[in-house]
Amino acid sequence: MNTTVLRKDADAPTAPAPADAQDPNRHRPGTGAVAVAGRIALYVLLTVVALGVLLPFIWMLISSVKDDRDVFTVPIQWIPEEFKWSNFSTIWTRVPFGAYLGNSFFLSVVITFLQVLTGSFAAYGFAKMRFPGRDLLFTGYIATIAVPWQAYMVPQYVIMQKLGLVNSYTSLILLQAFGAFGVFLMRQFYLTIPDEISEAARLDGLTEYGIWARIVLPLSKPALASLALLTFVNTWNDYMGPFIYLTDNRLWTVQLGLRAFIGQYDAESAMIMTGSVLSVVPVLAVFLLGQRYFVRGIATTGVKG
Repeated sequence: MNTTVLRKDADAPTAPAPADAQDPNRHRPGTGAVAVAGRIALYVLLTVVALGVLLPFIWMLISSVKDDRDVFTVPIQWIPEEFKWSNFSTIWTRVPFGAYLGNSFFLSVVITFLQVLTGSFAAYGFAKMRFPGRDLLFTGYIATIAVPWQAYMVPQYVIMQKLGLVNSYTSLILLQAFGAFGVFLMRQFYLTIPDEISEAARLDGLTEYGIWARIVLPLSKPALASLALLTFVNTWNDYMGPFIYLTDNRLWTVQLGLRAFIGQYDAESAMIMTGSVLSVVPVLAVFLLGQRYFVRGIATTGVKG
């Protein structure tokens, strides 16, 4: 009888241990307070770093509603005595700023579309197709990223001049329609797509062009958005390219247009700051529209390599 009772007690399910026993640090004095203090310190540090990064932009924003004489005062006047909101209406009449914004937008959209198209297409070949020398060719192509643009700036200009493309958008579009970084970014993302999907599509009779257009591209929206955003921002902020190839004032981009406020002996600093603020608005809008895909694309392009 006693043996049966003991056996039943041994076979009975063991009650879960109390929460206090599961967490040995629960009653350790100061453990929770230390964790909260560390989290608060981290948030404070991140806030300080964020403010440090945003400080130049804040100064530019405040300077855009100042008088010229108040922009570079020492010490810095963070709150102007008089807000000159008329700067945002004056700049449109002082220079053809609307035309400059339109030119920048046209170049940025065209170059972004071509880079996304050519980059994704070339990346598909390097990631999903097998041919002799593929990896060696890819390594050599990516190595061109390490070559500074100044090293081949003059030969490029000579070629464009011989072709009669100087002082036209065609020169900038041809030179920037292909990018090794875009190929690298898209290839890294394509490597995360299982090869079984492509193999199944081939068995169903789909061509490589069809696989790229109907299967791979729809699965690559985060990477495409990341490449499009980076290319758009780089093209929009480009100064040296338009400065070298565009001489006609009607073709100037917004970055060249701001140069009109710089004279031989002085500069209209308030107008430059106002134009800079206005030039940031399109880039900010594009980033806000694509930030979700941008974060996902950057996070996943380095998963497999």
